[in-house]
Amino acid sequence: MKTLLIDFDGTLCYDRFWRSLESETTQKVQEYLFLSDNTIVKDWMNGIHTSEDVNKKVSEKLGLDYKYLWNLFVKDCQTMQVDEMVLSKIMELKKDYKIILVTDNMDCFDRFTIPALKLNEYFDEVVNSFNERTSKNENEGQLFSEVIERLGSTLSESILMDNSEKTCEIFNNLGGTSCLVTKEKPLIFWLDKEER
Repeated sequence: MKTLLIDFDGTLCYDRFWRSLESETTQKVQEYLFLSDNTIVKDWMNGIHTSEDVNKKVSEKLGLDYKYLWNLFVKDCQTMQVDEMVLSKIMELKKDYKIILVTDNMDCFDRFTIPALKLNEYFDEVVNSFNERTSKNENEGQLFSEVIERLGSTLSESILMDNSEKTCEIFNNLGGTSCLVTKEKPLIFWLDKEER
């Protein structure tokens, strides 16, 4: 059976952590964690920090109450939006594909987002960098090779849908086929193509 691998952030979902904070504060959090040179986010995705560790760092850096920040963070993880049409299309494709969610993500994804969105009902397996201790692009995409081998599939029979050009290129170099998710060609566009 063919394997379809789907990315989460920027592909299946566009919501951000801490998005319920006032927009100015959300921007400060994003700048501190995602735009500055620090390695907090990479270490968080690779299983070195927990969500509690990172929320503590954010609360100290921005002078925000930790408990307030934590509760809001959990709520935002649990209320991320995924298009219902996309999910029903994924369910339809399950008869022809093993469907795997492959994400560079954090412990909060397994703890709060997957159960709240019932993602296990739609995907045969969820591969999260936090648990694997490595991200998709490290070691020339070794994670992809390991996942495909674990599933008893082959890269030549595997398709990746991802919004990162670099990740798609790495997957192609391994022998797979990638579909670059963009504003013009969102995930539903590529899923519809597979169905045809």
